[in-house]
Amino acid sequence: MAFLQHQQQSDIVNQPISLAAPTPADLKSTAQLEHLLRDAGQYESSNELAAREDVVRELQGVLDRWVKRLTAQRGYPDGMVDQATALLLPFGSYRLGVHGRGSDIDALVVGPSYIDRDHDFFDVLGGVLAETEAVTELQAVPRAYVPVIKMKFRGVPVDLLYASVCLPVVPKDLDLRDRSVLRGMDLATVRSLNGVRVADEIMRLVPDAGAFRTTLRCVKHWAKARGVYSNVMGFVGGVGWAILVARVCQLYPNAAPSMLVPRFFKIFSQWKWPNPVLLGGIEHDDDGQLALRLPVWDPRRNPRDRTHLMPVITPAQEISESGSGGARGWEALFQPFHFFKAYKGYLQVDVKVAGGEADLREWKGWVESRLRQLVIRVEMATAGMLLCHPNPQAYAAKPNDRDRHCTATFFVGLSKQQQKQAQVQFDLRATTDEFKQEVYMYEFWRPGMELEVKHARRKDLPSYVMDHILLPAAGHLKRKRAQDDPSPSSSSASGHSESSSRSSSRDVKRAAAADTTGSSPESKRPSCPSN
Repeated sequence: MAFLQHQQQSDIVNQPISLAAPTPADLKSTAQLEHLLRDAGQYESSNELAAREDVVRELQGVLDRWVKRLTAQRGYPDGMVDQATALLLPFGSYRLGVHGRGSDIDALVVGPSYIDRDHDFFDVLGGVLAETEAVTELQAVPRAYVPVIKMKFRGVPVDLLYASVCLPVVPKDLDLRDRSVLRGMDLATVRSLNGVRVADEIMRLVPDAGAFRTTLRCVKHWAKARGVYSNVMGFVGGVGWAILVARVCQLYPNAAPSMLVPRFFKIFSQWKWPNPVLLGGIEHDDDGQLALRLPVWDPRRNPRDRTHLMPVITPAQEISESGSGGARGWEALFQPFHFFKAYKGYLQVDVKVAGGEADLREWKGWVESRLRQLVIRVEMATAGMLLCHPNPQAYAAKPNDRDRHCTATFFVGLSKQQQKQAQVQFDLRATTDEFKQEVYMYEFWRPGMELEVKHARRKDLPSYVMDHILLPAAGHLKRKRAQDDPSPSSSSASGHSESSSRSSSRDVKRAAAADTTGSSPESKRPSCPSN
């Protein structure tokens, strides 16, 4: 009976709206779209793809040697040492087949039951990677929502996750779609596995993989150009956009990408949120043979799920939360959002370290992961009268003789509700101080890691922002003066936050695999990233 109900629910979800096939004009428009996407770097060249595959092969070799060494050290027989291996399974855009130039590789390492995450993965493997010549910018993040080792391998950004399965030897043909592999896992491990499982389920559920991939490349390119592609900032992330596109593909199973893209925007501009976006029915397993007791999004059972504003449900029962034309028409779709013209007031979040590039990368990553809390705090403190738009991009300041800190800056655009009185003033000092106190609770905080939050008007933006953003845009507008394209207007936002830094220090331990370059300012200026 339960199976029948689930099947009926899935049939309703997957009922198409139209089975119409593309016309010759639709196919021509799709070809124009694909050509534009290639010119925009949304596809890799054959040489770039080969280099990426070489990175995966080399990493697999490093992992195999790591597992065999640990297996031998723990006294297992020689035959088991010979069989010992770890699977390296890419997921995300690489597994979905939508990676472009410069894309990172998200990969899951699946190891046997006797190799754990906290010591064996982060400490031992982290140490091995630190000594590997091909590895740079190594950073361990063991306390993340999904624990991860970040690095560059031969210049390619790689994020490594780890999951240990309840098997003494990991078979090369391990099927992660089998839910029995989840038995006995903690939530962090399930989340790590979920990337691979979700990608495989998405590709299984879309009716036309080619149309799905082209449409997803287009939507991702649009989202990045408009500044709304960032899961960590509270926008929809890569998996969320993939699920949204896959849902449209299900509704129009025979459509070409040039048909799917406009339908994508029409459907989700009219979507009745918080109704969830589902690729299949919601499946529970509390009464089944496995009884995994894993969290499943269901507002009927979980009151907290009723508070979600934009639920996008993965087909592996985890929740990811957030939000036709010719060639000229496609180009208009990808016009960038001029963030520094859209608002008159901003919150400027300066992330500073006295050490070098590795320290800045670590501290900036932590602050970035907390920025959505600043947005929430400001909007709650102003009762929704002041709206925030965080910019996903960080801007690097050039160090000078007076300030030897390495600095990266985030900006949050501020706008008042148009129906509210324009004269209302806001004092955000207490709100930003609370945010800074929360950020300074970082487990691996060290003296020299500083944070400043202040209000900045558009005309007072730092010179490095003006140089990289406003001046090139101004030159472009001068060349196209006849078009007279006005910039968006917005009500100014008031409020001021005094800059301050934490003076107290605390003794902390660092993960063994984390970078240790740079600790305190010395007479020599530290090496900072150029951008």
